Amino acid sequence: MNVSPVKKGFYLSVVAALLFFLVGCEKEVKINLQSSPAQLVVQGAIENGTPPYVILNTTFGFFSSVDLSTVQNSFVHGADVQVSDGIKTITLKEYTVDTAGGNKFYVYAVDTANLGNIIIGALGRSYTLTIKYNGQTYTSVTKIPYPKGLDTLWFGPPVFNGPNTPANARELLANYTDPDTLGNYVKYFTKRNNGGFYPAGVFTDEIVNGKPVPNIDLFAGQSNDNGNGSNSDSSYYFYPGDSVTVRWSEIDKGVYDFWNTYEFSLRSSGNPFSSPINVKSNISNGALGCWAGYGSIYYHLLAY
Repeated sequence: MNVSPVKKGFYLSVVAALLFFLVGCEKEVKINLQSSPAQLVVQGAIENGTPPYVILNTTFGFFSSVDLSTVQNSFVHGADVQVSDGIKTITLKEYTVDTAGGNKFYVYAVDTANLGNIIIGALGRSYTLTIKYNGQTYTSVTKIPYPKGLDTLWFGPPVFNGPNTPANARELLANYTDPDTLGNYVKYFTKRNNGGFYPAGVFTDEIVNGKPVPNIDLFAGQSNDNGNGSNSDSSYYFYPGDSVTVRWSEIDKGVYDFWNTYEFSLRSSGNPFSSPINVKSNISNGALGCWAGYGSIYYHLLAY
């Protein structure tokens, strides 16, 4: 199509005017990001056969520079922390733990100078946590459910071999029969050799209530410390000669909601197409974290 010189000049004038308008409308926008007040973060647990412990921190700014000093300074000191089983109430004592790197770690646990006043987790019992700090009171209730153990456990080759899966990798598999009562929740942890217990998967029986569940993949728990590169594909498997301990823990609905949303948040971290999710807490008064009861069974086996 031929365009006359007049029309062509008109079109060019309109384009030039639009460009001038857009450039002229540029405006510097300054966004003042308000800092949110620090919130209490609770990491507490009680397990059958063991006394309770509680770790308290405060949150720090999203854009804060984070290092070991920042984390160490986030620990909460001088809080009044109590645990009750409905009959007895005890006050936890704050302890300082020196780490191998020279940093300090703080935890509230039973007073070893008064072992006559102690609470040990028992199956089927509920436990109330009360924290008084900085003029505020925070509470939570958790239960230690009766656990239903696994039917069988064994090692096999990885079900899905990726290009980076080591040839000698071994996957831990299990058979499980769910009880016929709806509302069973499980969180499991794994320990490899002389390492610590790391959190792994979390399950609900909403779909499989009362049914056998064969060939469950039980991957190795992760430290969630992405900075050290330990969360590679190979770290999710075990290897011949590994001494493996599985902690299979029955939990209540509040603890399940915390772990389920926490793990979903970890998996979607850094993914621009994932939906934002708030990690659910079972602590009152706006505190973050979880007060968790675990009804646990331990399994020890050697990878082959």
